Amino acid sequence: MDALDREILAQLQSDGRLTLTELAERVGLSVSPCHRRLRALEQEGIIIGYRAQLDPAKVGLAFEALVFVTMDKTSAEMVAAFEAAVAAVPHVIRAERLFGSPDYLLRVIAADLAAYQQLWDTHLATLPGVQRVASTIVMKSIVHDRGLPLQG
Repeated sequence: MDALDREILAQLQSDGRLTLTELAERVGLSVSPCHRRLRALEQEGIIIGYRAQLDPAKVGLAFEALVFVTMDKTSAEMVAAFEAAVAAVPHVIRAERLFGSPDYLLRVIAADLAAYQQLWDTHLATLPGVQRVASTIVMKSIVHDRGLPLQG
C-alpha cells in the first residue's frame, strides 16, 4: 500500500458516498487507475464495506451502556457459545474480547433505561458461561466512529 492508496482510504473514510470521478479528482488520478486501486483495496479486504452512519438518538436509541462481562469458564466451547449468543443480540453494537479482567466489553444501545433493563433481564443476564455482568451508562460520546489514522 502506497501513499495514493492511503489517500484513497482517507477520502473514503471522510465521505463514503464519493463517486469514482470525485474520488479520482481528490487523489489526483484519472478514473481508470483510481478504479483499479479501489477494486484492489476491496479485493484485498482492506475496505470491508460501506454503510451510512446514523444518529442513534434520532432513530430512538438514545441510551448507551458499556457492559463488562467476566466469564465463569473459558473453555473453547463456552467461549464459542457466549460469543454466538452475544452476536445474536442486535442491541450489542460492539463486542470485544479482552486480555485480563473483565473478559469482554460490550457496547449496548437501547431506547431508554426501561428498554435497557428489559434487555439486561432477557438477554445479558442469561448469556452462557457468565460469572459476572456489570454495566455503566455512557454520559456523553466524545469520539464517535472516527476513521483510522492512515498517516505513516
